[in-house]
Amino acid sequence: MRPVFVRSPLRVFSPLLLLACLSSPVLALQPLITDDTGTQGSGGNQLEFSFGEARAKSDGSTDRTRSLPVVYTRGLSESLDVYVGLNYSWIRPDSPGGDANGGTNPSLGAKWRFYENEESGSSLALKPEILFPVSSGREVDGLGTGKTSGKLTLIYSQDVPFGAVHLNAGVGRDRYRDSEINPDTTTTRFSIAPVWDVAEQWKLALDLGAESARAAGSTLRSNYVELGAIYSPGKDLDFALGLIRSVNNDSPRTTTDTATVGLTWRFQ
Repeated sequence: MRPVFVRSPLRVFSPLLLLACLSSPVLALQPLITDDTGTQGSGGNQLEFSFGEARAKSDGSTDRTRSLPVVYTRGLSESLDVYVGLNYSWIRPDSPGGDANGGTNPSLGAKWRFYENEESGSSLALKPEILFPVSSGREVDGLGTGKTSGKLTLIYSQDVPFGAVHLNAGVGRDRYRDSEINPDTTTTRFSIAPVWDVAEQWKLALDLGAESARAAGSTLRSNYVELGAIYSPGKDLDFALGLIRSVNNDSPRTTTDTATVGLTWRFQ
């Protein structure tokens, strides 16, 4: 966010922040934004790699963002995971002088499945996450928040005859060094994702969500829809593809189209 190209935190589903939604959590079903209650089990490990490209169109201009996140997850018990996420992004705005690239906010979090009923196929989990600050220069470039931020998500998963349905409800707080340009922002998010087991090695998913961000007395609302496909040649390896469209109620309105491909590897 250079002085000639200010990136407001209320643009919740800008390419960068949308890709952050995809990359920073433990994505048990990559490439979905909605998480599930699945964990790695005691001593289990998971590595996730993905690449995403987003194009945000507003008032005749198009901003582009590419993102390369990596997430490592470790199972501490059968129902508790911890994870760390890193992400490198490239921002290419339509207006001159705003190009930037570098690491975004590193993340550290956990997922705790505190309730599970095998007979009904239902489960609940909590996922707290801390986002560590980036440098002042990277905050100015629009690559992240300059103060420690965080989020908390409640997850509900339900087995159904065609597969599973996952619901998320979350709240987050983004904190910035320069609060005059970027006031601290509180976000709430709700989403639902039915996942179909269409074949032994294939899953298809529909992910729907809404987010509201409030800062300095203003509120910006965004909605998204994602179509996802997951191919699993073995129990420890997944390939994923996701196509996402998000729209906010800003004036002028911003429409963001994102494509992401990913690889998930589980090992002991």
